[in-house]
Amino acid sequence: MTDPRLAPVLDRIDTDLPAALDRLMTLLRIPSISTDPAFKAACDQTADALVADLATMGLEAAKRPTPGHPMVVAKSEGGAGPHLLFYGHYDVQPVDPLDLWDTPPFEPELQDGPHGKLIRGRGTSDDKGQLMTFVEAARAWIAVHGSLPLPVTFFFEGEEESGSPSLVPFLKENADELTRDLVLICDTGMVSPGVPSIASQLRGMLKDEFTITGPRIDLHSGHYGGPGLNPLKEIARIVASFHDADGRVAVEGFYEGVHEVPEELKRQWESCGFDEKAYLESVGYTKAHGEAGYSTLEQQWARPTLEVNGLWGGYQGAGSKTVIPSKAHCKITCRLVGDMDPDALRRKVRAHVEAQLSPDASVTWDNSLEGSRASVMDITRPEFETARQALSDEWNREAVFTGMGGSIPVAYYFKSILGMDSLLIGFANDDDAIHSPNEKYDVKSFHKGIRSWARVLAALSA
Repeated sequence: MTDPRLAPVLDRIDTDLPAALDRLMTLLRIPSISTDPAFKAACDQTADALVADLATMGLEAAKRPTPGHPMVVAKSEGGAGPHLLFYGHYDVQPVDPLDLWDTPPFEPELQDGPHGKLIRGRGTSDDKGQLMTFVEAARAWIAVHGSLPLPVTFFFEGEEESGSPSLVPFLKENADELTRDLVLICDTGMVSPGVPSIASQLRGMLKDEFTITGPRIDLHSGHYGGPGLNPLKEIARIVASFHDADGRVAVEGFYEGVHEVPEELKRQWESCGFDEKAYLESVGYTKAHGEAGYSTLEQQWARPTLEVNGLWGGYQGAGSKTVIPSKAHCKITCRLVGDMDPDALRRKVRAHVEAQLSPDASVTWDNSLEGSRASVMDITRPEFETARQALSDEWNREAVFTGMGGSIPVAYYFKSILGMDSLLIGFANDDDAIHSPNEKYDVKSFHKGIRSWARVLAALSA
């Protein structure tokens, strides 16, 4: 049975779309690049703009200071049902290289695109456009009915694109205020255009870096070539030992805590509309190169990885310099799934490297330790199926539970610090070029994203 409260809200969203686009454009013009201190004032300005906008809707909104960029918190106590926390981030990535942009990144434009009209500019998809889908849905509910259909706390961060250094302390200090029944996060995408998606699992992350040292100084390759241990050869051999011929990580104990994908979920993934050929060809691949025995989506969403992100040493300048270098360096990251423990995994990876060392080679490790567990949502909670059905109704296509190859650490922090599950719904497309020049967000994603959140709010309050 259709909720009679919903139809006038959807009509309001449709009528108000031009004004909603104008409001988004205004927000996009503020260069809120969080990682560059030169844009600190712009981040403050963005937070102020959001507070002012939320206040026009009758919400109790405030800018909260942190040692870095401010948080924005707003509250609506109206309605009955589960109390929701909505999270988004207002900061954006740097725009370099600027010469690859077709239009100025902070002068957003409406343009024609492959899926209809689009908005071009930094932050359109990640995450201002997505954040505003929820704000506009709330605006329509309040305009039509005077309040939201259930209590909502809004929580906007300004440091997501620069490592969120203030987030964990802020969550701990404000746990009573921010702990709610469920978190809504709109910083994800659709598995393919027009296929509404709920991300039910996110991979975690482990970062590490090591240096192999051989001789105490760089050596003449004529005097020591042959008897001398070459750290570049040594590190190449060690890196090659990370994987076997089938693409499986060869570190002992690496797969502890990894679980196979349930058959029911795997069937959903197989029918979700993912175009493997287009996914691979878009970056110049002719085939998948990962772990044998698993589909491309399983490799991307549900299997752990160990990747070499940087490998260097020796002479890097023009021409030739005939040396055996003293040192060679490697940066690695691991994507984690299931119950993998980043601290335990770091010890296993380091033990593997140290066991491979030849005599006269030594290893030193970076001490800037970074690691976060994977996030796996409890999709048996009734709110997840309720939201999935609401999305299906809006898009006239069965919504699917998906995984994500990347990491959204805030979802892990909400679970580990505040004990809350996250409902991750986003409307980005793979071709949105987030973090890259010419970022865009489809107007269809923006419009139907607003309508989708309006339906989700109605369904969760029923």
